[in-house]
Formats: sequence, structure tokens, C-alpha cells
Amino acid sequence: MSNDNNGGNGFLIGLIAGSALGAIVGLLYAPKSGKELRDDIRTKSNEYLDDADKYIEDAKVKAKDLINDGKKKSDGLIADAKSKSEELLKEAQKIFDEAKSKTSKTVSEKKVNLEAEGTRLKSAVKAGVEAYKETKKS
Repeated sequence: MSNDNNGGNGFLIGLIAGSALGAIVGLLYAPKSGKELRDDIRTKSNEYLDDADKYIEDAKVKAKDLINDGKKKSDGLIADAKSKSEELLKEAQKIFDEAKSKTSKTVSEKKVNLEAEGTRLKSAVKAGVEAYKETKKS
């Protein structure tokens, strides 16, 4: 994988170097005086610098736009997550309250049943004790 990368980098460097060398040779063999040649070189280099500055400014603007878009999307995702978590908490509270209500109702019913059974059992035991005493007396 690194060989592919190095080959691509080498090709790019060779292309740039060849282009620069070709431009220099073309300028040197052009039928212009040294002063005209230097002026042309200066003009072209200034144009290239201006173009590079424009590309850099465009890249900065695009990067800023991408960052702002990312912030907006992340803010939206955070708001959605917060909203959904609040809904889940409300639903969980509702389920808890329902379970608590049902449990309280069931406990109350069982308590009443146990008290009734306890009373019945006490009566039965009391009747059994009375019957035992009666049988023992006789």
C-alpha cells in the first residue's frame, strides 16, 4: 500500500518538476530579451501567487462552511437525542407509576384477604380450643 502511495507521489513530483523545467526551457529559447524574460517570469509568478491565494481563501471559506454545517447537524442530533431521552424518561415514569398502582392495589387486596383468613383461622382455632375444652370436661 505504501508503494502505491510513493509511486503516486513520485509521479506528481516528476510531473511538477517536468512542467517547471519545460516552462523554463521554453522561456529561455523564446526570442525575447533578458529584461522582457525577467518581466514575464515576474508577471507569471505573481499570477501564480495570486491564484494560490485565491485557492487558499476558497479553501478557508469551504472549510468554515463545512465546520458550520457540522455544528448545525450535531446540534440537531443533540436536540433529537435530548427530546427522545425525555420521552423515554416520561414513558418509564408512566410505566413505573402504573406498576406501583397495580402493586399497591394487589397488596391491599391480599392484605384484606389475609386479614379475613387470619380472622377465620383465629375463629377456627378458638372454636377448636373450645371444643377441646368441652371434650376434656366431659
